[in-house]
Amino acid sequence: MSTFKALSLAFILATGAAAGAARADDMNGLGNRPNLGEKITEADIKPWDISILPDGTNLPPGSGTAAAGAKVVAEKCALCHGEGAKGGKNAALVTDAPLPPGQIEANKTIKNFWANATTLYDYVRRAMPWNAPRTLTDQEVWDVVAYLLAANKIIDEKTVMDAKSLPQVKMPNRDNFIVRFPERI
Repeated sequence: MSTFKALSLAFILATGAAAGAARADDMNGLGNRPNLGEKITEADIKPWDISILPDGTNLPPGSGTAAAGAKVVAEKCALCHGEGAKGGKNAALVTDAPLPPGQIEANKTIKNFWANATTLYDYVRRAMPWNAPRTLTDQEVWDVVAYLLAANKIIDEKTVMDAKSLPQVKMPNRDNFIVRFPERI
């Protein structure tokens, strides 16, 4: 018998044995599963369920101002994004750079690309600072978001951002997106 035929036969026998074991588990009421681990609970999921929807669903309580955000940006963001988040080792977060039509590789910014201000909160909370994601407090995130929106001249610098006002912010590029769930905006 050739090596290929021997390996094929061994595979078929092993697969049949595994299928037989699965059927035996089914007969024992265990279902078609290996019966490993524990069921995950809502409490287990909660720390990871931090997505913010365009309508503001899941925004935490609190509020932020551009003035307070400037301090957080200077302390925790300037190392990568430069003074005032105007560019450093990493991309500028405050810029008037337009998004040239048809140039998909162009630098996409908060002002020229993002469709929803709530996405900014979601992203900053989830991913920043990049060397220690999810270490900013909700208060720091509120302040940074207020600063970035004001510095990009999307909101007035005196506007307070909170769970009610943030979803109402009209982003400059908002109308250039096809919205999958328009009823949530």
